[in-house]
Order: sequence, then structure tokens, then C-alpha cells
Amino acid sequence: MDYKFIKTEVKDNVGYLIINKPPYNVLDIPTMKEMNNALDEFKNRDDLNVLVITAEGDKAFSAGVDVADHTEDKVDEMIEVFHGIFKRLYEIPYITVAAVKGACLGGGCEVAIFCDMIFSADNLKIGQPEIQLAVFPPIALLVLPKIIPVKRAFEIILGGQTFNAQEAYTMGLINKYCELEKFDEEFQKFIKPFARLSRSALKVTKEAFKKVKDIEFKEGLPVIEDIYLNKLMKLQDAHEGLNSFLEKRKPVWSHK
Repeated sequence: MDYKFIKTEVKDNVGYLIINKPPYNVLDIPTMKEMNNALDEFKNRDDLNVLVITAEGDKAFSAGVDVADHTEDKVDEMIEVFHGIFKRLYEIPYITVAAVKGACLGGGCEVAIFCDMIFSADNLKIGQPEIQLAVFPPIALLVLPKIIPVKRAFEIILGGQTFNAQEAYTMGLINKYCELEKFDEEFQKFIKPFARLSRSALKVTKEAFKKVKDIEFKEGLPVIEDIYLNKLMKLQDAHEGLNSFLEKRKPVWSHK
């Protein structure tokens, strides 16, 4: 399939889904639809050990979902398409790895942390800044407390700060990082062992991991979607935060 905003390739038992919207690789609805189509294709392949999600350029893995797609007329479609990425990633039967350089923020951070592992460059800036616009990141809220200590998850989601590679590694958010100049070489070293392992054994082991998470993901996601769309997006401050970003001004909170 021909894509406009992403690229895909397969090499040495490894599939690559590459977000191709540099420099910031912002995820708008058309881009996310292409990602979903690509994930459908990858899900049905039986010749892969690893799926890598990465992006063009050194500046950003992804600065997040396009804020313009959070507006009242688009938010329902945006959530459906965006969460479609995670529903498909969840069904991938082999290892998923995010290969991250630069900014990994908002929805981009959610894509990365949902993968089984994260390998990053030392120019990483990772975080969930949504609360600064009076919204929250649904996927991060669901999965972060399972990855890192709950108190750190609260800090990331409610604080809205970004963290560098060393900080992210220390809290257990990423598996490994290296110098940006050595990224391609070191990343290949990282995934090479997985590409050489028994594909059937990897799939069964991944299945075991998934069984543990099944109830939390399948029951938790609809609950969080409902709160996001029917409570959060009904707040005056949520719309003020998003509009202030689009209008490049400071938000004025009504606390309602």
C-alpha cells in the first residue's frame, strides 16, 4: 500500500513503521489512519519477530496528536482513530519496540510507552504535557502506572513536565539509550538478539504477557474514553486550554 505520511519496510525479521512528517512528526487524523492501515498489514504477517515504530529526523519521534484535532467537531473521530492504534498494537503477536529520538510528547509518548520496549537517543525529551491545556492523556493514564511506580505516573501526568533520557531510564520508562550519533548502530545491536530468537517461542511468551493485561486493557479503555469524551471534554477549561494553544496565548482558567 502507498502511504503519504508514513513509511513501512521489512528487513531481517523486523518490520518498521516510520512516521514520516518531520521535523515534529505530529499525529493528525490522516496520519493516524495510515498507521492503523499499516498495523493491520503487520498484524497479519507471520514472518516477523519484531515491529519497530520510529520516525524520520532527529528532532522528534512525535510531538503528539495535532491539537487542532481535539476541537469539539473532531474529538470523537480523533479518539476513535488514535485509540485504534493501541487496539491494533495490542493485537500484534510479536515484540514491539519504539525507537525514539528527540521530542516524544503527548500522543507520541503514549505510542512509545505502549510498545513492549523503548530504545532512545540521548536527546530524548519525553512527557505528557496535556494537563497544561486542561486535558489528560487517556492511554498514559491507563498504562503508565503499570510501567513505573504509581507516584511517578501521577507526577508525569499531573505535572506535565518533560524528562531527559537519563531521568526516563532511572524511573524505568525506557530500556536503554545511547548517543544520538551512534543511534542507528546501537539500536540494531539492541534488537538483533530478538530477531534471531524462535518466532513461535516469542509469540507464546508475548501471549502470556498479554493474558496478564487483558482485563485491565479491555475493560479500562472504554471507561477512560467515556470520562475523556463525556466529562473532560465538557469542561470549559478543556476548550479554553486547547483554544489558547491554537491561538498562541496563555489560557485563562475558569476552573469549570
